[in-house]
Amino acid sequence: MSEWLVLAIAMAAACAVVLSITVLRERRLGEDDDPSETPDVIEYMTMMVGVVYAIVLGLAIAGVWEARNSAQDTVRAEAQALHEVSERVQVYAPAARDRTREDIRTYVTYVVDKEWPVMLAKGELTDKGAQLLDQVRADVTEYQPRDDHESQSYQPLLDQVTAADTARNARAQGAGPTLPAVVWFGLIGGALVAVGLIYTLQIRRSGRELLLAGLYSAMIAFLLFLIWDFNLPFGRDVADATGAFTDLFPG
Repeated sequence: MSEWLVLAIAMAAACAVVLSITVLRERRLGEDDDPSETPDVIEYMTMMVGVVYAIVLGLAIAGVWEARNSAQDTVRAEAQALHEVSERVQVYAPAARDRTREDIRTYVTYVVDKEWPVMLAKGELTDKGAQLLDQVRADVTEYQPRDDHESQSYQPLLDQVTAADTARNARAQGAGPTLPAVVWFGLIGGALVAVGLIYTLQIRRSGRELLLAGLYSAMIAFLLFLIWDFNLPFGRDVADATGAFTDLFPG
């Protein structure tokens, strides 16, 4: 199911529930009910709960957004380091150069096609991917430079392999969800409280009040969907974060 469809359903459902409860509640109220009798303390508490919940939502959005940006930087660092190795190995002997480039492409293809779906589903990397990167490292470290030019290129190549390995380890550490379950409990519970407090203000079935209630609930549903969508730093689909690999290693 498309994420946009999920968002549309969530926002429509939130509006429908809030408006339905409002209409049903209005029908059950007696004619002598006076909405102006709402105590000032309830209005103050409703305002404070809304402000506190807005702060919590803002912090959650900032957290998942920062984690998503950090994940994208990690992917770019890993892909760029491998690309540098593939380019700088040009100074090596043809056989060693071609073998190294082939092993790099094998690793990249495996990461994009095989390892990434596993990472998104289970929040962990595979042993096969680590083995393929170890093979790239072995290609570089086991080569014996033939002259000074190759010797000068040897250490920078090792540094790039180390950078790729470091980025891979960072990818493994950030593969799981950003927010723990207890935070989600607070976000969903806070949403229910924030929306529920609307009814303490004794809103009526006027078009203006129904519109504001619907927009308020739809906005909360949208923000919760945004947090849910960004909660996985590397996205919910393979194409969400593998662009750095496919751009530097097309085909």
